[in-house]
Amino acid sequence: MVRMQPAGFLIMGVSGSGKSTLGYALAQQLAWDFLDADDFHPAENIAKMAAGIPLNDSDRTPWLGALNERLLSTLKAGSHPVLACSALKAKYRAELLAGMENIAVIHLKGSYDLISSRLSMRAGHFMKSEMLQSQFSTLEEPQDALVLDVAMPLGDMLDTINKKYFISKRSSK
Repeated sequence: MVRMQPAGFLIMGVSGSGKSTLGYALAQQLAWDFLDADDFHPAENIAKMAAGIPLNDSDRTPWLGALNERLLSTLKAGSHPVLACSALKAKYRAELLAGMENIAVIHLKGSYDLISSRLSMRAGHFMKSEMLQSQFSTLEEPQDALVLDVAMPLGDMLDTINKKYFISKRSSK
């Protein structure tokens, strides 16, 4: 059975939920373009977060605009983007996806304790575990997303995505 294939994916959730891991694996599996929103932050944003200061909307606006432009240019070039981005508020998702159709949203959802433990083990990232509570407070859960539990194994997540959006793996004997 053929499913509605999206033109791209937005993988969203709080820091430490596994967006980059899932996004990279999905992009590799599909031979699509992986984009990590963290790579698009200006130096000022990174310095602010590294100092433990959450970003505000004025910090995010140019970053979201740059991401939107990159998504649009990827689609116009005939490629399919897989973007890993926190996209915690509905208005951020609207800004990211403005001018695009058929981008599937995947929300990685998990408990504060599990995600906090993941962040505490992560080395060399500017996002500190102390800022996780601000992300959970900011999060506006999407109504139109595929929700995946962050405790699921990566392979199970990929299988769930494939079953929802792509050709069923049933044998055609």
